[in-house]
Amino acid sequence: MSRTPLAELMRPTSLNEVIGQSHLLGEHEILKSIARNKEPVSLILWGPPGTGKTTLARIIAHELDAEFVELSAVTAGKKDVLTVVEHAKQNWNLGTRTILFVDEIHRFNKAQQDAFLPHVESGLITLIGATTENPSFEIITPLLSRSRVLVLRPLSKDEIIEVIKRALKHLKKTKSVTPKALDYLAELSGGDARVALGNLELALALNGDKVTPETIKVAAQTKVPGYDKKGDMHYDVISAFIKSMRGSDVQATLYYLSRMIDAGEDPKFIARRMVVFASEDIGLAGNGALSLAVATFQAVERVGLPEASYNLYHCATALARSEKSRETTDLMHEAQALARQYPDAPVPLHIRNAPTKLMKDLGYSDGYKWQPGFKHEKGFLPEEIV
Repeated sequence: MSRTPLAELMRPTSLNEVIGQSHLLGEHEILKSIARNKEPVSLILWGPPGTGKTTLARIIAHELDAEFVELSAVTAGKKDVLTVVEHAKQNWNLGTRTILFVDEIHRFNKAQQDAFLPHVESGLITLIGATTENPSFEIITPLLSRSRVLVLRPLSKDEIIEVIKRALKHLKKTKSVTPKALDYLAELSGGDARVALGNLELALALNGDKVTPETIKVAAQTKVPGYDKKGDMHYDVISAFIKSMRGSDVQATLYYLSRMIDAGEDPKFIARRMVVFASEDIGLAGNGALSLAVATFQAVERVGLPEASYNLYHCATALARSEKSRETTDLMHEAQALARQYPDAPVPLHIRNAPTKLMKDLGYSDGYKWQPGFKHEKGFLPEEIV
């Protein structure tokens, strides 16, 4: 009996074997082009678990005849990165490319990410980073600018079924899983192929002759919420959360917050939405709301779940109970519309700085007084607007 987990055993070894991600693997899409042209490109693979980030990185390295070096940002440090760089230099002298794959790259701090930069830029290493977090917030800008960000999508139910059927064929167990059990396995996976194969493996171990939905229930134990972090449910639930806070319904607010946390939503995403809400929907009615929301975001960053749940529930309750005002939002939209209508209106001379005598003679800063609340008789807006 093989000790290799089924998910590892069924890992594709070529791009043609990969199920899903057709937007990246079509004949004229980027990953096929990289493999066809044999030209290395640094990539950030962003997507939920079980969508093939590690698999794609390994296949790309194989297609480019490059040495594949894998690090996990959870356990690796700057010293490990420098060791890889030294090894890459040896490969360079031998005419071999080095692809460095960093799993969970968002866990590297700024200094560790900075260590990649000169070597990615010089071409010494080709970096492929995998992350479940938004690269815009977790990856330093210089590294992002030197990489292509590719978004991986959760596998569809049909794609998960195809993954399971392929595994059953490999195991010669095609007739051991009932159609309803197959459907249930796919439904429970949440678009994660690794979860689907893990549940299948355990179900076969429990009852290899006939796997039914009941067998799957025992194997999986709990039903994964019907929620994925990039699908419609993600947007529906966060929308309901925001609208419940806006409507000052604390119970509904915390219900939707609980659903997001239980489904594994990124707590920083929730906290960011509350930071926006504090200004957009409360604004001048409660100036302390923004400070609380920002403090909550910082607490989530520094503490993490599960303890940061207290901070999220505290903030959400306070925002839901706060008085609401759209004044800041309305004023912002009015100002933006005005700026778009008059994008090049000259600033009035009387409120421009006058650091030289010539500028004063020309009327710069004429009649302006540096005192609190001073209102110039000519106002502050360009003449075209007034």
